[in-house]
Amino acid sequence: MPRLTDARKELRRAQIAEAAVRCFGRTGLKGTSIADIIAESGLSAGSIYAHYHNKADLIRAVVREVLAKRADVIGEYAADDVPPDPDELLARLIAAIDPSQARVGVQTWGEATTTPDIRDIVVDMTERMRTLLHDCVTAWLVKVEHHEPSGARERAAPIARRVMALYQAELLYTALRSTTEETVS
Repeated sequence: MPRLTDARKELRRAQIAEAAVRCFGRTGLKGTSIADIIAESGLSAGSIYAHYHNKADLIRAVVREVLAKRADVIGEYAADDVPPDPDELLARLIAAIDPSQARVGVQTWGEATTTPDIRDIVVDMTERMRTLLHDCVTAWLVKVEHHEPSGARERAAPIARRVMALYQAELLYTALRSTTEETVS
């Protein structure tokens, strides 16, 4: 059997993770089995287990990936020549919410309260997102509003916290709304 290249391995891992997000979004972290992910991905059990040791390993990887994608987008906004103002930043973040990923995110928050390794991932990624939001708001204050960098960092802190809180509230709302809408359909 031919060996997979690193690029092919990453593609396969992404395929498995995307299938897992869809399954987790439909039936929950606890309600999804490896068999469900195998069926959703169209891959064999051997292929899944070649990339992930078990369901817990897959959950950790998916959680990290979903949160990292959001953080990467925020980092790109901060690097823009003209970073978005806080309202536009929040609007962009909300517009990019995927209902399935929102459901997985909310489930993950719940799981983080009782599972230390999930809690570590959520805390780490939340801090990363907060830092990036703070950087983005600081960049906007400096580049667009022409504040001094030292004062801008201080002024950006409460604004970034509000953006984060409103974004998390919208994630929760999307997760709850999309579940209800799918059940009604």
